Amino acid sequence: MMGYFAILAAIPGFFLSSFFLMLLWGVIAPKLGLPTAGYPLAMLMTITIWLAVAPLAAAAGRRTSRR
Repeated sequence: MMGYFAILAAIPGFFLSSFFLMLLWGVIAPKLGLPTAGYPLAMLMTITIWLAVAPLAAAAGRRTSRR
């Protein structure tokens, strides 16, 4: 049951992370010569980053809980 609430708690974090990524990408991208990203692309990038980091966070969580 707690996993369900954890997912619900992550939803606002996802939208805020996407918004901040869009804002920061808009500042950094022109300096690197890259196109800027709108909010839908920032959401896609956030999902990609979260999917890459989630297994690492889960493994770190399991490692610290065994001690």
